[in-house]
Amino acid sequence: MAEVLDFRVPAESSKTLLLCGLEPAGAEHSLYAAFSEFGLLYSVRVHKNAAIAQPGCYAIVKFYSARDASRAQQACKKQRLFQKSPLKVFICTKQRVFQQQVFALSSHKCQELANYYLGFNGWSSRIITLQNISGFDEEYEELGGLSQRQCLKYLCALEVTLPNYGICTRGIGLAEAQLENSQDSLEFVTKTGRVQKLAVGKALSSAFQKLLLIVLENGKVAVEYISGQEESIDSLTEEELKGLIQRFQWELNFFH
Repeated sequence: MAEVLDFRVPAESSKTLLLCGLEPAGAEHSLYAAFSEFGLLYSVRVHKNAAIAQPGCYAIVKFYSARDASRAQQACKKQRLFQKSPLKVFICTKQRVFQQQVFALSSHKCQELANYYLGFNGWSSRIITLQNISGFDEEYEELGGLSQRQCLKYLCALEVTLPNYGICTRGIGLAEAQLENSQDSLEFVTKTGRVQKLAVGKALSSAFQKLLLIVLENGKVAVEYISGQEESIDSLTEEELKGLIQRFQWELNFFH
């Protein structure tokens, strides 16, 4: 049976393992090494047992794939692995409601997931435009009166291409930061680089949100493009997209 993976933080119980009976020394690193053999991991979190419980730790291990989580649970339950006493490994059957919220993966995690299933050469990204759309926010200060405080804003449009599947998708990211002292050149350069990087990362994550990975039992991977509200930007020419961004910048500064 095929399994469908998206570029969002895994929230399903079937992708989450609860491990009990951990010995604390080096547990997180050892767990990551042991369980990553079964598939790509989203996270490994080790926690101390409650004060009323016996000394030791427990851990939450999240996979992207429920199939990988199930294989890991079957193979590792009641095994010692890297410690003296055997581990208790369970598939999480219940999670709190707030944990069921679904969030987009960060750009770093998107790249990690794409590299694992598509290969390092199976996809590429290209920045179409990275524009400074900064304005000035007027603020009234009790002692200083009316002053101007610069707000750095960058908008990025980026394209992700999967040549083996004939798929091309785009994303847009907006990032901003306040400059405490607009006369400080070091602060300006540092925050500009940080905001640009954040805008590019958001655009990359946005582009990946429109893709689904369909993983077959034999390990082969298909990719499906999800039609949505942002579909229109994928059909625009680069000049049309840049024009749309320039119009957005003009409206932002005009109404600001």
